[in-house]
Amino acid sequence: MTAKARWSVRPARSNWGVFGPADQLGRLNLIGPEQVLRAAREIRLGRSFCLSLPLDFPGGSILNPFRRPPLLEPEILPDGQTAFNAAADRHVPGATDVFSDAKATLSLQYSTHWDGLAHVGQKFDIDGDGDDETVYYNGFNPAEGSESGRAASLGVENMARACVQGRGVLVDLEAHFGLRPELVGYEHLMRVIEADGLEIVPGDILCLNTGYARLLLGMNRQPDRQVLEGTTSALDGRDAKLQDWITDSGIAAIAADNYAVERLPAAKGESECCASLPLHEHCLFRLGVYLGELWYLSELADVLREVGRRSFFLTAPPLRLPGAVASPVTPVATI
Repeated sequence: MTAKARWSVRPARSNWGVFGPADQLGRLNLIGPEQVLRAAREIRLGRSFCLSLPLDFPGGSILNPFRRPPLLEPEILPDGQTAFNAAADRHVPGATDVFSDAKATLSLQYSTHWDGLAHVGQKFDIDGDGDDETVYYNGFNPAEGSESGRAASLGVENMARACVQGRGVLVDLEAHFGLRPELVGYEHLMRVIEADGLEIVPGDILCLNTGYARLLLGMNRQPDRQVLEGTTSALDGRDAKLQDWITDSGIAAIAADNYAVERLPAAKGESECCASLPLHEHCLFRLGVYLGELWYLSELADVLREVGRRSFFLTAPPLRLPGAVASPVTPVATI
């Protein structure tokens, strides 16, 4: 490693340093011009699908007590009036136009979103001195030099600059397991991939449809957590063989229609030292593989099954918001 490396000991099964000691992009480095061109060849019907829930879903704060619904309100003008359907002649005599300006306060991970690489880190001894440090992907600590909770490194602006356009591959877990709480490990996933004839190559973005988002939409902003978790599948984040497959497959990101991609709470580990979010640890912390949550994939899954396809062109950049640890996203699939 060069003198610029932030670590002398890297976590087991991680790819720190593979894309350089200063890399803050992770496995999105695997999506280059060749991968984008290959993805563009998936466009055959010219049909596009919005893969985002309305951003005021799921509703309330039952799924997470500190993530709150967005607050949308008009800006306040210098004269104290609201900028909603406001007459311009209040400020420009004789003007005939009216205008509206608004602002939003929202939790970045409330609804359909990307988890950025500054979202989950670990306590890990990166310099081998016997003391664990707070550290994230590739040895960065986003809190170092930060102001007011802004990530000084690994912010989603890096992801936004990369544009996030590539080949999406849909794994339709709902079609195989129905609406039941299947804990999907490596063996389950491989059976689905083989049954549907899926081809997954480095740089692909894996999309998991479980039926969760469709159920959520039907609850009309009054989510029933017990029903959602009790009738839909999720990945077994503690499955070491599944983690190894994610490593070996070269996928750049995983997006799911459920709350956390992996089952929460995760199965108990072999010791008390284990991460509470093992798949988040493996993907975000070790590999730089991004995680998308609460994507709306049901309509796309239905149509892909009708036309006998599983892959599509995906566009899903986050907000270019410097210092953000995550971002709302409106992904678009085109087939």
